[in-house]
Amino acid sequence: MVKVIGVKFKNSGRVYYFDPLDLPVKAGDGVIVETARGMEYGDVTGDPKEVEEREIVAPLKPVVRIATDEDKRLRAQYAAKEKDAYEICVEKIAAHQLDMKLVDVEYTFNGSKVVFYFTADERVDFRELVKDLAYSLKTRIELRQIGVRDEAKMLGGLGPCGRLVCCKAFLDDFRPVSIKMAKEQNLSLSPTKISGLCGRLMCCLQYEQNAYEAIRSVMPKPGREVNTVDGVGVVVENNAVTERTKVRLTMEDGSIDIREYPYTHLSQPGEPLPEEALAAKKNEAYDQDTTLSFRKEAANNSRRNGRGGKPQTEQKPDAKAGEAKRQNGRQPEKKQSDAAKSERNNDSKKQENRSEKSSQKQVPENSGSNDETPPKNSNRRRRRRPKRKPNNAPSAPEQNG
Repeated sequence: MVKVIGVKFKNSGRVYYFDPLDLPVKAGDGVIVETARGMEYGDVTGDPKEVEEREIVAPLKPVVRIATDEDKRLRAQYAAKEKDAYEICVEKIAAHQLDMKLVDVEYTFNGSKVVFYFTADERVDFRELVKDLAYSLKTRIELRQIGVRDEAKMLGGLGPCGRLVCCKAFLDDFRPVSIKMAKEQNLSLSPTKISGLCGRLMCCLQYEQNAYEAIRSVMPKPGREVNTVDGVGVVVENNAVTERTKVRLTMEDGSIDIREYPYTHLSQPGEPLPEEALAAKKNEAYDQDTTLSFRKEAANNSRRNGRGGKPQTEQKPDAKAGEAKRQNGRQPEKKQSDAAKSERNNDSKKQENRSEKSSQKQVPENSGSNDETPPKNSNRRRRRRPKRKPNNAPSAPEQNG
């Protein structure tokens, strides 16, 4: 075991191990260390710890010293000059008409060297550019070509998931990603859906790859025969997400059916089925029986009570309530009918009395006769009697023949 400390030179950079010697170094301190680019200022990521020798790159370089206030001031001073150096380099690139894209500029903590990071599709001859930059900045110049993934890590941005890209947020190093990972995870092979900001395959494809490989190693491979609760069949497809397997079965009537089972409910031909599969089959049969009995009971109730009718137990209270309402409503109806009849009888009697009085008041036109004229409204027809001559009336003269 070797005692080391982790040091970061950038917020999104990888962690490098250094030998702390006997210095009282703790997490969050600044240290000055020697690297391939010279003396650099780095931040300690954690307290000293012991790691195995195979995890470090020999030889392990020691920490020169703990950063002082003067070191921090120089670091901030030269970091402020990086923007001006970037603008000068862009102007020089345009003046020399070079086919390259400047990405970032970085000063060493004491200003002894400036590193320019750029991307280019082809090899670029930048010898004249280096001379002009050295004359303008009065320091050592280094131009370093990087790839598109390093460019995305330096610039950052939002990925398709809406979060900060992983390489800028927490990834310390790039890991290989292949199109095979997308195929095994049943993802869309469209480049626009599985590519990141850099135009390469997304780094997150390898996050779950180990889990997919582990589950596929225990699931039956397509084309092999397996034993199911419904008989022996052939594996068609595996779904690593749901952990289920599609099996092609040949039924008793000769038809072919494809059914899906959990891979833990399958066994090789000739071996007994797991207890989980048998228990699931019993529960499925019980659920089917209860469903059929419920449907039969519902059908019988609908036949007894009529189509769409309610049970008799629910109709009886309504029938009794309706009958009680009818009985309670009869008495006031009778009372009303009796009162109406009495009023009608009184009205008819009054009308008869009025007709009698009117007939008595009428006087016949011929006062000398004893005949009584019938009332105008009477429909009876009476014979007219011949008028009698008075007794004192003169007789008619006799005629002599």
